[in-house]
Amino acid sequence: MSPTTNATQEFVPIKEVRDGVIILKDNSMRAVLLCSSINFSLKSSDEKQAILYQFQDFLNSLDFSIEIVTQSRKLDIRPYIALLEEREKNQTNELMRIQVREYIEFIKNFTENTNIMTKNFFLVVPYSPAILSTGASNEITSRLGLGTKREKAKGKEGEFGENRSQLEERLLVVEQGLIRSGIRVARLGTEEVIELFYKAFNPGETEKPIKL
Repeated sequence: MSPTTNATQEFVPIKEVRDGVIILKDNSMRAVLLCSSINFSLKSSDEKQAILYQFQDFLNSLDFSIEIVTQSRKLDIRPYIALLEEREKNQTNELMRIQVREYIEFIKNFTENTNIMTKNFFLVVPYSPAILSTGASNEITSRLGLGTKREKAKGKEGEFGENRSQLEERLLVVEQGLIRSGIRVARLGTEEVIELFYKAFNPGETEKPIKL
């Protein structure tokens, strides 16, 4: 592994992603919710006030911190263009083929001259296990020479399950509060979390040409 790779990994606080849960190097946990947006400008004055009060009540009800993240990306239309070009090839009607080709050119010219962005909204829910459960108890057991490797593995598995249950309780509270505010939510699984962080740490990847 190159020195550059090692240096890069030192700045990434993630130890692993497991069952949709992000485990940091300090053994604290994070879960990520994908949240919908609300077109606030289309709401009436009463609706706006109701949303604001409901969201305020939700925030005030929390006894733990949360993080709201907005991600802006330039829209990647290449998959859509590839789909249209495939439709063009399979089109038997010559007039329809010409129209599809003109539409493809229109989309390309429009996106080249207009900076079209997509926005995603995420909410990060944290949980930090008690220090005794992650450090002191294991150290005491190790010094006394207690526990086989299998028992230790079972202990770590049980510890993960217990900590995840605590995180799940927080997630339920956050999900219910957001839903009452009119916001739809979806939990990110392991693959979605990995993809999210890969794109965050490799923003230039979306600009690379697609290999067909």
